Amino acid sequence: MRTLNRLLLGGLLALSPLAVMAASDAPSAEPEVTIHTEGDKTIQEYRVNGFLYAIKVTPKGGKPYFLVRADGTDANYIRSDQPDMLIPAWKIFEWK
Repeated sequence: MRTLNRLLLGGLLALSPLAVMAASDAPSAEPEVTIHTEGDKTIQEYRVNGFLYAIKVTPKGGKPYFLVRADGTDANYIRSDQPDMLIPAWKIFEWK
């Protein structure tokens, strides 16, 4: 029985550096936050692994709100606090 316990302890000690290395290589669930301003609004873009999943808009002197993806497409966002509000998503002008 003692030999078995010693073998198990030795095996655990031998594998513990591998477990630490595997944990450090795992992708993080922490989002990348990009902050910029447009006019009088502060925009915070939240990304995980390059995927934009939410936008926080803070107007100057106003209440902040979030835009989240409605159905997974690139340009279809809804307000999280008012999901029935329509948000325009078309281009009026474009120069190249």
